[in-house]
Amino acid sequence: MPNNHQKNIATCIHLSTFSRFFFPLGNFIAPIILWITNKDKSEFIDQHGKEAINFQLSILLYTIVLGLITVPFFIFNVFSGLDFIQINPFDSIQINLDKPSPLLYLGGALGGLAILGFIIELALIIRASLKAKDGEIFHYPLNIHFIK
Repeated sequence: MPNNHQKNIATCIHLSTFSRFFFPLGNFIAPIILWITNKDKSEFIDQHGKEAINFQLSILLYTIVLGLITVPFFIFNVFSGLDFIQINPFDSIQINLDKPSPLLYLGGALGGLAILGFIIELALIIRASLKAKDGEIFHYPLNIHFIK
């Protein structure tokens, strides 16, 4: 059974991933520093540190893959939609916004999926922090174990 100090450190490891909102790569740097400096003190802290870092690395990988899938849909939509403005200097200027490309809908759906993933990520980090505070081990779903 971990003591209160160990529970607090494990909780801080999970919550330190929110430091990305204050400085770049904070979601990697802060948990790694906390984990490295405290992993030898307890197996409980070591497990929570590995889980938090592996989850952040997994989220990075999923974001890169989703971005690589989503960006081409927007690029193809922009280049195929360049003809939505027709300029005839002697007659008129016509803007056609009748029918957006299906690629725009697909790209928008993937963007919506990214937003949903972000909200789920925040909820999972908070849940892991609460489990650590209660002295329980938490395993993130769909977590790739880069650090064993």
